[in-house]
Amino acid sequence: MPLYEFLCNDCGRRSTYLTRSVSSPLEPVCRGCGSLRLHRAVSSFAIGKTTQQVHEQSGPVPGDASLDYYRDPRNIGRNVEESFGKWGMEIPEEVRESIDAAREGTPPAGWDI
Repeated sequence: MPLYEFLCNDCGRRSTYLTRSVSSPLEPVCRGCGSLRLHRAVSSFAIGKTTQQVHEQSGPVPGDASLDYYRDPRNIGRNVEESFGKWGMEIPEEVRESIDAAREGTPPAGWDI
């Protein structure tokens, strides 16, 4: 069952539609304003990784640092920033604020650093 995402040309809202098959007819309507003027959007996706894979793909740890380097609040978000940059995407303001706060010594709620 494929998911299709559309952006409204009038209000900019993203609407997601689930279909039974690729060949199923689909007549998307904006769920925000009811407009029929929509265009297909590229959907985001996630890939599961182990902690070790994240560390390996984040590049070498600077100097003689141990894996505690990744638990240091000043380094939180390094991989997030690089990933957003790699895909040419802007970091959402809420994420940017969390990263900046962690670097200033206030880790996100629930983090045991």
